[in-house]
Amino acid sequence: MTLVPRYVPRETSLTDLPQESRFFSVEPQAQLQGFCHWQEDRQAVPTVVLVHGLEGSSESRYMRGIAAKAFRSGFNVIRLNQRTCGGTEHLSPTLYNSGLSSDYRAIVKELVHRDGLDRIWLIGYSMGGNLVLKATGELGRSEPALAGVAAVCPNINPTLCARALEEPRNWIYHRHFVTKLKERLRRKASLFPGKWDLSMLAQVRTISEFDDCYTARDGGYRDGADYYDRAGSRHVLDRIAVPTLIITAQDDPFIPYTMFTEAKIQEHPQIAVVAPRYGGHCGFYQGSRRDEDPYWAENRIVEFLRGMRPNRS
Repeated sequence: MTLVPRYVPRETSLTDLPQESRFFSVEPQAQLQGFCHWQEDRQAVPTVVLVHGLEGSSESRYMRGIAAKAFRSGFNVIRLNQRTCGGTEHLSPTLYNSGLSSDYRAIVKELVHRDGLDRIWLIGYSMGGNLVLKATGELGRSEPALAGVAAVCPNINPTLCARALEEPRNWIYHRHFVTKLKERLRRKASLFPGKWDLSMLAQVRTISEFDDCYTARDGGYRDGADYYDRAGSRHVLDRIAVPTLIITAQDDPFIPYTMFTEAKIQEHPQIAVVAPRYGGHCGFYQGSRRDEDPYWAENRIVEFLRGMRPNRS
């Protein structure tokens, strides 16, 4: 289920949607690029902000798929690139990491104060899911414009997720992520000479080694263990004060389902966890149905945005 949607032919063109490229300043020297698809009167409709996962981008198929559905359902849509992603290495002197929820709080603030938007939904996938949950928990009740949040297969406890990713059964995914992260770091280093010591990069074999050597220190953490602990949204889920949908699969190979069975999540009045037995990691590809296409998670998110109560089964 994890890989099937990647190889099934699908039309994800957004050429018929209006599009504006925009740069959001999240720190004095850091910007995130977003692609904004505005309805005719942007202030009159809700806005969906999309955040991709590890080594994804605003152009990832799942980002384009949910963007098209949300726009055609009447929402403004913003597809964001995380720091350094989607060809934006030059926009920030830092790497991206799973704890940078402040970036998304800053973007919500800008959309409220600059654009006059008053109904904003955050939607994230995998690492992006953790980021939007973390931002939402940190905001608590302080931002009335935040209408809700949806997270698909979020790594709310990075320690457990990294450990699962490094299991032998996940070697294909693991090798892919490590290879791409190393390639990205080399590109970043060419733009910011002397910022990172690449002498150890060739010896890095696992994602936890990469995060310990580079991601953690770049992000101001003591080491990889400190980064994994502090970056997890699990610490602030109890502070979430808006409707929240978490979609995860019980067979996700590196997002352990047990993370979502804790009482503080299951009994939270604002959080609905929808966890089918099968779905893989951000896959959720279903058989043919008359009433909807095969992209099950996208359809559940659109229902959630429209105010329909999630079915937890």
